[in-house]
Amino acid sequence: MIDQQVSLRGGAARLPVRPRTGRFLVLAAVFVCAACGLVYELELVALASYLIGDSVTQASVVLSVMVFAMGIGSLLAKRLRCHAAVGFGLIEAALALIGGSSALVLYASFAWLGESQYALVGFSLAIGVLIGAEIPLLMTLIQRVDRQDAGGAVADLFAADYVGALVGGLAFPFLLLPMLGQLTGALLTGAVNAAAGGALVLWVFRRDLTPGSRRLLVVVNVSVIAVLATATLLVDDFEQAARRAVYGDQVRVAVRTGVQEVVLTGPDRDSLGLYLDGRLRVSARDEHRYHEALVHPAMDGPRARVLILGGGDGLAAREVLRYGDVRSVTLVEIDPAVTRLARTDPALSELNGHAYRDPRLTAVGADAFTWLRADHHRYDVVISDLPGPGVTASTKLYSAEFYGLIAEALAPRGRLVVHAGPPVVRPRTFWTVEASVRAGGLATRPYRIPGRPSGFTASPDRLGAGGRPPEDWGFVLAAAGSVGEPGLGAGAPALRSLGEAELREGARAADGLRLPGQVPSTLIHPRYWEEA
Repeated sequence: MIDQQVSLRGGAARLPVRPRTGRFLVLAAVFVCAACGLVYELELVALASYLIGDSVTQASVVLSVMVFAMGIGSLLAKRLRCHAAVGFGLIEAALALIGGSSALVLYASFAWLGESQYALVGFSLAIGVLIGAEIPLLMTLIQRVDRQDAGGAVADLFAADYVGALVGGLAFPFLLLPMLGQLTGALLTGAVNAAAGGALVLWVFRRDLTPGSRRLLVVVNVSVIAVLATATLLVDDFEQAARRAVYGDQVRVAVRTGVQEVVLTGPDRDSLGLYLDGRLRVSARDEHRYHEALVHPAMDGPRARVLILGGGDGLAAREVLRYGDVRSVTLVEIDPAVTRLARTDPALSELNGHAYRDPRLTAVGADAFTWLRADHHRYDVVISDLPGPGVTASTKLYSAEFYGLIAEALAPRGRLVVHAGPPVVRPRTFWTVEASVRAGGLATRPYRIPGRPSGFTASPDRLGAGGRPPEDWGFVLAAAGSVGEPGLGAGAPALRSLGEAELREGARAADGLRLPGQVPSTLIHPRYWEEA
C-alpha cells in the first residue's frame, strides 16, 4: 500500500485539469492499458499454440510465467513511486514496444531458428514485469490527482482494470485477429498502448516533469510509435520472407482461415506440399504410402457406406472411391478452406484424383465430434484421418467417448481405422490411442507401415526424436466384434506400395512394440502428451 501522506502532498493544485477530470483520465488510461495487456497475453497464447502446438501447455506457460512476473514488477515499482509520472510513462513505452513486437519476434524465431519456446518465456516474463509495475504507479498518480482514501482508489483502479481486460479479451478473437491478423493486431495494440500512456503523463502530469524528463518521454514515445508504425508497413514483406524461410521458395497459396493457416507449396502435383499451421501434412512424394495403408485394410468387407473424419485434402477419399461397390462417401472436415482448396487448386485436385467431382462424395463442414452426436446413420467403414492428439484441439477426437460414438455409428460388420501416430517415435501416444479405441467398445488390431523419412507425416507433429521426421506410420484397425489380421479385401485395386505380406509384417511389428498398461484417454482426463 502506498504512503498517503506522500501521495496527497500538494493535492491537485499543480495539475492542469480539475480533480474529477484528472481522475477520469487516469481511470481511462487504466482501462486502455489493461485492454492492451490482455491482448498481449492472448496473442502469445494463440501464436504459441499455432507454432508449438498443445494449447493447454502453452497457455499454462504464458499465464503462470506472466502472473509470477507481475508480482516481481509490483515489487520493483516501489522504487519508482517518488517519480511515478515519468516512471509510468517509460514503463508504458517499454510495454508497448515489447508487447507490440512480440508476435513479430516470436514468428521470426520460429521461421529462422526453428525454436520459439525460449522467446515465448522471455516475452511472457518481460510483459508480466511491466504490467505488474503499472498498478502501484497508477495508485500513486490517482491519489496525486484526487484526495481519495486508499481503499476507494484500489476499488476504482481494479474496476477500470477488469473492465479493460474484458474489452481486450473480446476484441482479440472477434476484432483484431479476424480483421488484422496476429502480427498487425499486436503492432496496432502496442501503438495504442504507447499513445495512451504517453498522453496521460505528458498532459495531466506534465507539471510534475522536469524539462529533461518531458523531452525524454516525448522522444521515447515518438520513437516507439514510429518503430511500430514502420513494422506495420513492412509486415507483409516480413510474412512473405518468413514463409519462404519455413516453406521454401515455392509457396503458391497461403491463407489464414478461422481454424488454421493453410499453405500449399510446389508448382505441380508431383512436388506439392500441404502445410497446416506450419506443419507438413501432405507431401506428394510419398503420401500414397500413408493413404493406401490407412484406407485399404479397412475396406476388407462390406463398404457400401463410408465415413471419413478429417481428410479434407481428398486423398483418403481418392482411395475409397477406387472401389466400384462404394455407394456413398461422407467426408466431415472442420475447415472448409481445406476442402475448397482440394476442389479448386489444380495440383491438389489432380493429386486427389478430382475426388470432389465424384457424385458419391458428400463433404460436410463440421466438427467431427459434434456431427457424430447428431448423425444417426450407420456406416460400413469409418476412416479417422485427423490431426494428432498432441494438439489439444484434437484431443477429444482421440478420446474413448469419441470412439464410443463411432462404435454406435458402425453397421453390424463395420470397421474403423484410426491414424494413431508413429509407434516407434511416440509409443505412449500410439498405445493410448489403441487403449482408447478399446475403451469405446471396439476390438483392435494395430499395425505399422514403414515410411521414407522425406518429412511427410499425417499428424501435425512433423518432427520426431532428435528433430528427425518419423519413419513409420501407425494405425489401429477396429471392429465391434473380433477383428482379424489386416489385409486387402476382394476387389481391392492395384496398389503402388502396399501388399498382404507388408500388412502382416506391419501387424507383427506393432505387436512387438506394444506398451502394456496404457490408460484410455477421456474427455475429463486426457492422457496425451508430447513425447521427445
